[in-house]
Amino acid sequence: MLLETPAPELGSPAPDFTLQDAHGVTFARKDLAKSGGLLVAFICNHCPFVVGIADRIAKDLKALDAAGIGTVLINANDFQSYPADAPDKMPAFATKFGLTSPYLVDETQNVARAFGAVCTPDFFGYGPDLTLQYRGRLDDAGRSDATNRKAELCDAMLAVAKGGAPPAQQMPSMGCSLKWC
Repeated sequence: MLLETPAPELGSPAPDFTLQDAHGVTFARKDLAKSGGLLVAFICNHCPFVVGIADRIAKDLKALDAAGIGTVLINANDFQSYPADAPDKMPAFATKFGLTSPYLVDETQNVARAFGAVCTPDFFGYGPDLTLQYRGRLDDAGRSDATNRKAELCDAMLAVAKGGAPPAQQMPSMGCSLKWC
């Protein structure tokens, strides 16, 4: 089912979380956030919307990380019903698309619920004070040709990290519904 993210509640605090990657390495929000903030992206392995932009997600998250903004990917899908999203398949997916941010498993889906995630991809951009500053799409290209794309998420996060205001207009992300247990 195709969904769009709801309008952002700017200024809300980032939920605290501790999750593991597919290898059992534990990551906590406090360790992932950097001086410029934190970008939390809910993705999965099988969603055509994620697959269609995964290379651009990788590129933008690398740019954010280099600018002092922490980045993390979270897979909250019910992998019992959607085996392509199983934790043992996550490392190969990340490697295929060059995703170097920690890719974590939210098996209980409690973290996705705390954030209010609804679809894949779903992006939550927090400023240096870990309050929500951006919840929208990656860019204006969607799954089309991205040659002349406007990198909305990356541009917004870089501005916020430098003390700027978040964009007044934030276009919703669109993707497959999260697969709830």
